[in-house]
Amino acid sequence: MQRYDRLKEILRLDADQDFLTIYRLTSTYEFPWDFTRALEFALYRTYAVPAIGRLLAETAEFTDRPQRRYDDTALLLDAVLEHGFESDTGRTAIRRINQMHRSYDIANEDMRYVLCTFVVIPKRWLDAYGWRPLTAHERRACARYYATLGSHMGIKDIPDSFEEFEATLDAYEKEHFGFDEGGRKVADATLDLMASWYPAPLAPVLRTASLALLDDPLLSAFRYTPPSPAVRRLVRGALRLRGRAVRLLPPRRAPHYARQNPEIKSYPGGYDVGELGTRPVPGSGGCPVPHQRRAEGAGAQPPA
Repeated sequence: MQRYDRLKEILRLDADQDFLTIYRLTSTYEFPWDFTRALEFALYRTYAVPAIGRLLAETAEFTDRPQRRYDDTALLLDAVLEHGFESDTGRTAIRRINQMHRSYDIANEDMRYVLCTFVVIPKRWLDAYGWRPLTAHERRACARYYATLGSHMGIKDIPDSFEEFEATLDAYEKEHFGFDEGGRKVADATLDLMASWYPAPLAPVLRTASLALLDDPLLSAFRYTPPSPAVRRLVRGALRLRGRAVRLLPPRRAPHYARQNPEIKSYPGGYDVGELGTRPVPGSGGCPVPHQRRAEGAGAQPPA
């Protein structure tokens, strides 16, 4: 198999009918490392929305147990991708996501924004750092995949195309990005978590490198001091060089799912998809209902 043979396979499929297969091939064969990093930063962006960041801070799940929450989020989404929407495992994963989310009062527009980040940010990451950009065919399939996931999660007014997802994300961020102490705490905890995956002496370097990948509106929302232009060029240049190197490698022969990532550390003995995630009790200290913009008929689900 040659480097672009799998892309040829993808382009032979129907983006509207075979979106799951296309998204699976793209994310687990063509760009598994890049999709993992991009989706980490996609979720990270949501903390800059005060309504979302504040809620996550008040539950304390992302500050007190960041590794477990990172793992559960990745594994639940991974189960749907690997097994499909109609499989028993996929249905169980979606049911767990919805059970958690119904315990909170979240505006539909907030949850739709989270969905938009999963569609748009991987494309932008690959444009900047990937060994090739996503094709329009792949972008269409990605949009259809997450529109289907969003429908299963009860999200309303889901965009119909990649371009609509992108326009919705940009408009939402322009209106809603802002500083919140809770969001900043969750952002700090996530940076600390990412740094913890590597030897301790590297932690300051990795934190700075992570900040160098954030755009100015995101840095401003968290009130982070921007890294110097030289640091930004160094970090981003290193990722571009990685992309060029990957382009020269032979294509992946087997899929790589999130459950295989070394960053997943909470379940060394294995896990049951039906047991992943939290089980908050409405009205308890672990399940606040704070300051949310409730939209009529909206689903009730923050990030997993």
